[in-house]
Amino acid sequence: MEEKVDILLATYNGEKYVAEQIESILNQTYKNFNLIISDDCSKDSTPDILKKYAEKDKRIILHLQLQNLGVVKNIEFLLKQVNSELYMLSDQDDVWFKEKVEKSVETLKRKNADLVFGDLEVVDQDLNTIYPSFGDFMLLNKKINKYINSYKVNYLYNCVTGCTIISKKEFIKKILPLPTYSKFVIHDYWIGLMIGIYGKLAYMPEKYIKYRQHGDNQVGTNKISHGFSKIEDVRIHFINVKLGVFGTYVENNDRFPENIQKLNIEAFEYFKMIEKKKNFNFRKWNIYHKLYKTENFGYYMMNFVIMNMPLLGKPVFALRYNILKLLKKR
Repeated sequence: MEEKVDILLATYNGEKYVAEQIESILNQTYKNFNLIISDDCSKDSTPDILKKYAEKDKRIILHLQLQNLGVVKNIEFLLKQVNSELYMLSDQDDVWFKEKVEKSVETLKRKNADLVFGDLEVVDQDLNTIYPSFGDFMLLNKKINKYINSYKVNYLYNCVTGCTIISKKEFIKKILPLPTYSKFVIHDYWIGLMIGIYGKLAYMPEKYIKYRQHGDNQVGTNKISHGFSKIEDVRIHFINVKLGVFGTYVENNDRFPENIQKLNIEAFEYFKMIEKKKNFNFRKWNIYHKLYKTENFGYYMMNFVIMNMPLLGKPVFALRYNILKLLKKR
């Protein structure tokens, strides 16, 4: 008999696409699931659309919030509603391939994993393919393949895309409460990190979601740093991201094993220190090395120069940027 899965769908002003997403979930080849929906006080017709579906299909459990919770608290609310041993996360504006739930459950069991995440097909608002692989476009697949058996897959980078997740209820106690310290550590980042530390992650390279990009997405395919033409701007962005990430870790340090707690503090202090060093820095190089020592030499040196020696890297960065612009990669 199929094991029951709770599919969690957070909605807010999703009238344009939410019906198409719900249809794709209800038409899955895997039938034993609940679709738990929490609408966060939508101001459009989303609640009416949801009510109609809930009336037609008993698998839908609908919660209409009386006050706006915000994205983090709405997802936290949904995680607290999980009753089945397995759960999945869903965005309101994507479309799932009909085999998504079936293949996700199958992969979780076959790989004896505690969380499985996967790749996506990136599409426009009309579901036309933009990028065949989100993982390739965002340069994640190399990192995933390298670090999948380590917590590092979601420690320095966010490689886990929330709408691809299937995981086990037992780990929710490790995940909650979701941190709110920084916009750079969102729910899927934290979920992937906690389960990467305390459980086993597995990756599903097949694409079972049409990941819709339509201009209103809260999180999508925008590579912010690619829009910067000056090394100084890239540096500021990189450091701000790391301050947000490690600031979150330090604020929640008691939720990490002891050996990682020390690194969290060292890294946070390191990025606070280099934020003030505008041109050259060689202090605490050992901390940078601890964080990036497993990266390839080119990536290691490029990031070191950007963050610690931007004055030296300025002409090289400008040349590289102009070459990539000519190649239409910027």
